[in-house]
Amino acid sequence: MTAAKLAALLAATFLATPLAAQTSSPVPQPAASTPGLPETPAPPPPPFPSAAPKLIVAISVDQFSADLFAQYRNHYTGGLARLLTGGVFPSGYQSHAATETCPGHSTILTGYRPAHTGIIANNWIDQRVGRPDKTVYCSEDERVPGSSHDSYTVSDMHLKVPTLGERMKTADPRTRVVSVAGKDRAAVMMGGHKVDELWWWDGKTYTSYAGRAVPPVVQRTRDAVAALIARPQTALPLPGWCRSVDRAITAGTATVGQGRFERAAGDARGFRTSPAADAAVLAMAAGLVQDMALGKGPATDIIAVGLSATDYIGHALGTQGTEMCIQMNELDQSLAGFFAVLDETGIDYEVMLTADHGAHDMTERQQQRAMPMEAHVAPEALAAAVGAAIGRDLGLTSPVLLGTEGDIYLSTALPAAQRPRVLAEAVRRYRGLPQVAAVFTGTEIAASPMPTTPPETWTLLERARASYDAQRSGDLLVLLKPRVTSIENPAPGYVETHGSPWDYDRRVPILFWRKGMTGFEQPLSVETVDIMPTLAATIGLKVSGQDGRCLDLDPGPADTCRR
Repeated sequence: MTAAKLAALLAATFLATPLAAQTSSPVPQPAASTPGLPETPAPPPPPFPSAAPKLIVAISVDQFSADLFAQYRNHYTGGLARLLTGGVFPSGYQSHAATETCPGHSTILTGYRPAHTGIIANNWIDQRVGRPDKTVYCSEDERVPGSSHDSYTVSDMHLKVPTLGERMKTADPRTRVVSVAGKDRAAVMMGGHKVDELWWWDGKTYTSYAGRAVPPVVQRTRDAVAALIARPQTALPLPGWCRSVDRAITAGTATVGQGRFERAAGDARGFRTSPAADAAVLAMAAGLVQDMALGKGPATDIIAVGLSATDYIGHALGTQGTEMCIQMNELDQSLAGFFAVLDETGIDYEVMLTADHGAHDMTERQQQRAMPMEAHVAPEALAAAVGAAIGRDLGLTSPVLLGTEGDIYLSTALPAAQRPRVLAEAVRRYRGLPQVAAVFTGTEIAASPMPTTPPETWTLLERARASYDAQRSGDLLVLLKPRVTSIENPAPGYVETHGSPWDYDRRVPILFWRKGMTGFEQPLSVETVDIMPTLAATIGLKVSGQDGRCLDLDPGPADTCRR
């Protein structure tokens, strides 16, 4: 991408410029019939394009829940409106219990649930001999001396299975695999182990693995974003349809709900928590497509794009205020700009868009909107409190339980003879807490078969099984009741979260689009693990062994999954 084109794309998506009047409908409407005349049968849909696309564009919008998609889909007029004319699956599922960023991204382009990807959470406790009780981040190389959650070397070493890009490159080494994202864990888990380019935002700039050369378009994006952060950002425009949610709400010490993404000069954190962050990633992705001539080589290429702003905005500001409403509008327009650049290349590209997990709005706003049962987790339900009580009762001086929510580990400092007793006591205490829905031991989860029914029918144990790895998961799993958030005390930057086994965190949209494709909508449930085999089928790549199944994108008699 030329500097001029990059600057134009940045200006069109970053800045507070007025948006065009939004009057178009995102979904074509059927023609009205004439009373008294026989209706002409609709012609059969054209066949799904038979040739393999030259470029796969796989987009993940972090924390883009199915509820958020449903709430705003009638207002989309840009990139998301285009995707609504393709294959629409509004009830996709990140079907496992651990609805966090890293596990969710690990399913999208591998076709495997976290039980097989090995990415059971964003963080887990390493209890191997010689490395006791070390908290490991999913994209960390903890072998590096001094590695910690705040200072680590990014690595793909914990992902146990190949991504679609890896499979494509194995089948044809001429395939180029690119992954860019607003988070390292999104870029790594979608890109996999064999990437030609992989870039993410590290809080200050866009970076990659040590020793990689910086492509010119990445440096131009770095420079443009640095210049953007260096100057103040005025308020973004408020679409008319956002006025209904324009109301302040207080959660703990944070007041949110009426923000317009103003920020002071030099505020990199404010940039990350704004629509501009997604626009920058899309601009860099578009530039890499052009500079690398993706889609113009002898083999099909793939680019994964991880858009993280929706998640940062959701955590900091909630999902139901003006901030998220503006974000939905800006995301739609930024995607439109991105697709326009791809259109200019003339390549035949296929788009898939989904999310790594959903989310639930902040407790305080939910309580004001007819949900009085909404609650923050009580201190006595946290592992530190439960472990301390067990230690007092059993006369133990060493640490007892590790972890804060979800996976709970028995400390390796416990004497071996005490471990069964401590585990039984932990299960008893957790099951007696009023906010706890279920407690399972690792042994119980491991003994459960992998679920095979539609994901909305799964029991809590089956949801837990889909994200259980005997090497990394806890000694027990604690699941809070619906509408109990794991946030104990909301504060500025953290008022809402996800990670539960409930459908508001599990359900995400899954959208496919390609020029010439006949659009349709399937309201029944599918899983994000179905994405990889579906994309593989459209390029004629035979895959097997994964948890997901191929989804037929041809509404006619042909079957894209049997080619």
